[in-house]
Amino acid sequence: MKFTSLTPLLAAAALFGAGLPALAADYTLSVNTALATSDPLYKGLESFVAGVASASGGRIEVKLFPNSQLGPDEDVLEQARAGAPVAVVVDGGRLAPFVNEFGVLGAPYLASGYDGIRKVVTSPLFEEWVQKLHDTSGHQILSFNWWQGERQLFTKKPVTTPADLAGVRMRTPGAPVWMETVAAMGATPTPMPYAEVYSALQQNVIDAAEVQYPAAWGSKLQEVTTHVTKTGHISLITGLVTSAQWFDGLPEDLQKVLRDEALKAGDVASYGTQDSLAQIEADLKAAGVTVTDIDVTPFKEATAAVYVKLGYGELRDQLQAIAAGQ
Repeated sequence: MKFTSLTPLLAAAALFGAGLPALAADYTLSVNTALATSDPLYKGLESFVAGVASASGGRIEVKLFPNSQLGPDEDVLEQARAGAPVAVVVDGGRLAPFVNEFGVLGAPYLASGYDGIRKVVTSPLFEEWVQKLHDTSGHQILSFNWWQGERQLFTKKPVTTPADLAGVRMRTPGAPVWMETVAAMGATPTPMPYAEVYSALQQNVIDAAEVQYPAAWGSKLQEVTTHVTKTGHISLITGLVTSAQWFDGLPEDLQKVLRDEALKAGDVASYGTQDSLAQIEADLKAAGVTVTDIDVTPFKEATAAVYVKLGYGELRDQLQAIAAGQ
């Protein structure tokens, strides 16, 4: 068969239509997440795959690895620092060792819901942090508008006040802002990878976890806990972070594609999360979990000192003003 009247691109398309292999992408990005495929955020990642393929004309292929298949988040961050073509969905606390400001995103009661915190992570101030992280640690943020919901307490006993958490070993990520928040709430912070939480609760290595609804349901925590207390203490905003070295090696048009499509997909993920929360709560109750709404004032008061302790007091006020649109 001759293609004398076809361009090379059309020739390739004709070959593909004839059942032969398609041309490989110029670049491949492997994305790791601790979340299950049932999580609304994962649907956003699938949107990212499709968006990048379309907008790049097939020049970039994104591959997804749910359930931490590439390893713990911290390990993937290190791979990215070394220049590997990998990305990972992480919270600001895990980036704070490189650029301290990111830690405030995981601080208690910074903002509620998605729309306010989205204003923060798309602001000029946040973009300054993005550049600082790039230059300091070798990480490139594609977007940071991946909202996973407000974190609640999953326990084996009723909890209504901070005093009820005395002696409770509660899993949390190991970043200082998370550890300090859980300690201020009255529990004993116990860091471990999220993939280990179910078995740790099952074997009584820990007594509780603080986690957002979609992740809790995806990992079946309703099977190993009996109570949910709706503290909403952290509005979990996360980002898609890759290697600055790898990113810088891309043509500028593809750099733009990745950042634009990550922002669009983050909205898909976040609004999908928002829409899923009521149903997940109903499912938790149907599974026999007691879900309790409480007055969160004592928890807000108990955790207020976390900002001061970590040096985020002034920054908190600035970000809350941005979130409020002031």
